[in-house]
Amino acid sequence: MTVAGPPAEPTDLVAFRAELERIIAGLPVPSTAPSGDKSVALAGPEPVQPVDRAPSPATAQVSYQPTILDLPPCERPRERLREHGPRYLNNAELVAILLRSGVAGENAISVAIRILAEFDGLAGLARVGYAELCQQHGLNHAKSSEIMAALELGRRIASLAPEERAQISCPQDAASLLTAEMAPFVQENLVVLLLNTRNQVVARRTIYIGTVNSSAVRPAEVLRPAIRENAPSIIVAHNHPSGDPTPSPEDISVTRDLATAGRLMDIELLDHLIIGHGGRFTSLKEQRLGFD
Repeated sequence: MTVAGPPAEPTDLVAFRAELERIIAGLPVPSTAPSGDKSVALAGPEPVQPVDRAPSPATAQVSYQPTILDLPPCERPRERLREHGPRYLNNAELVAILLRSGVAGENAISVAIRILAEFDGLAGLARVGYAELCQQHGLNHAKSSEIMAALELGRRIASLAPEERAQISCPQDAASLLTAEMAPFVQENLVVLLLNTRNQVVARRTIYIGTVNSSAVRPAEVLRPAIRENAPSIIVAHNHPSGDPTPSPEDISVTRDLATAGRLMDIELLDHLIIGHGGRFTSLKEQRLGFD
């Protein structure tokens, strides 16, 4: 008599048991069943999809701001002051020259703009105290002292009594006021000194930067500051970048036109100076050139 064994297990149950044993043994389980096999693979956990997150401050890219030396020379405050004079710089550029350097992430011009905005412009900056100024980011004790010293000098100049103003008694007096500033210019600058009835200088105005000749200089532009400020007399001066103060025919022609126009407007042209290098200058009035 034959004793029958246990009934055979279905094929899919055998495959399931085999995969279970592999899992228990720590062996890898194929993700898909082989071709023709009806067994079902055990599904593992679904992969986690990456979540978009904003970069942390530590990994965020810091925007780069150029330093003053990175700027073209024609855009740097000191170079612009040297080439064109301080009148052609805005308040932020003038303050940046006092600061000399910026801080991390801000150049000197940006620091100056921020400080002026904080105190509502130059007038507000002139009223701020030393301690409050030192609290501004980018201002140490030295820089704060320099700013306050410059503002105080401006206040003292503005408050000068009339008797302390420069008085012009000869061409050398006018040349002494202008030579140090105008001699280094690489372009011709034409400036006008406005004088009162005592020949004291009440204002200085730059009229032209560039070639000074009879075709470019308009007498009305030169005389306009004197008309606005009711100045009875003026002294005109311009520099020769070559360093040679010898008058050209154009210089004499400009002088004659200005003297003629001044007489019509009751404004006396006292002199026309040509500034050269090494302290040299020429007075067209002394040489009676253009003063007919």
